[in-house]
Order: sequence, then C-alpha cells, then structure tokens
Amino acid sequence: MSPANGPLEAAKDVVRNELTGLQALATNFDPTFVDVVSLLLNMDGKVFVAGAGTSGAMAHRMAHLLSVCGTPAVFLQPMDALHGTMGAVTAGDVMIAISRGGKSDELNQLSERVRRRGAKVVALTSAADAPLARVADLVVLLPTDDVIDPGGVVAMGSTLVVGAWGDALAQVLMRMKGYSWSQLLFTHPAGAVGAEDHDLAPLEPISQDSL
Repeated sequence: MSPANGPLEAAKDVVRNELTGLQALATNFDPTFVDVVSLLLNMDGKVFVAGAGTSGAMAHRMAHLLSVCGTPAVFLQPMDALHGTMGAVTAGDVMIAISRGGKSDELNQLSERVRRRGAKVVALTSAADAPLARVADLVVLLPTDDVIDPGGVVAMGSTLVVGAWGDALAQVLMRMKGYSWSQLLFTHPAGAVGAEDHDLAPLEPISQDSL
C-alpha cells in the first residue's frame, strides 16, 4: 500500500472532511441562535437536552457543559422519558431536542408531549421538513453534508457540528449572565480543574441589550 493510500492519509482525510462541517457552521450562524439564547435567558423553568443514539451522547455532553458554564441543564433520555420521567418536564421548561434526520420516533413523541405540558422545544436538526421540526417551537438548522458523515449515515462530523453549536451556546450564555470563573470553579472542585490554581482573565461580557 502506498503512503498516499495508507492509514495516515485516510485519517487526515476524515479530519479534513469533518472540518468542512465546522467551517460551514462558523459561517452560517443565523438569528435562530439569538432566539435560543433569548429563550434560555428569559425562561422561568429548567433546561433539558434530549437525543437518541449518537445524538443522545451529544445531548448528554451539551447538558453537562451548559451546567458547567452556569446554565443548569439535565440530559433526558427519550425512551426513559416515555416511560414516565417526562413528568420532570413542566410548564416554563425548555427542551433542546437533537436529531440530524429528525425522524427518531421516541424523540418526536417526547417533543410533542412536553409541548402539551407547556414546555418549549428547540429542535437541532439538518432537516427542515422532518417530523421533529414540525413539532418544535424553534428550529435550528445545522449545516451537514454526506462527506462529513461516512456514507451519510454514520454520525461523526455532524455530531461535531452539534457539539460546537452547543459550546457556542454555553459560552455566550455564560458571558451574558456574567457567570464568573470563581462560580464555575466552585461547582467543579474535582479533577485537575479543581486541584490546580488558576489565574484566569475575566471573560469579556456580552450585553443582554444586544438581543
């Protein structure tokens, strides 16, 4: 096998392909992002993040990082929720539902039911006409291309796009709320983050008047 067709070049191609998805996201943020920020800043209830399969792993990550950055959030497993834990979702809450294709039956049924309970649903999907988009209050269309997911079916690059979008949301909310490093470190006393001394420059604030 020649070096041009070997595992190192193949690995580089994977990363290059996935980077195209992140670059597309960076140039295509639209006003729906601001709508989500405004919704989470002004909500009265809790934040849930839901997804199935690989999207579920990204939902768990997003909920964790939102909480770390000062926006309390909890991961909600869709099928478990359909077996009763959706009772935790009440009027005034917001659920972020993640599904690239928007056709996960359990997530769509959960989204429809929590809306009937008075919660708002934000859909993160790449399919504007998918069932998930039709039952959501806000739809965030994330850029995707078959090249970023092997065969167009293995959720790899598209999950990185979801992760980056969630990271942007967590950091923007942190700066708009004025959530400080000291507050963050207080809730993160374990591991290297908690064990080491940090000399962190204050985050540049973002005015809520910019909404």
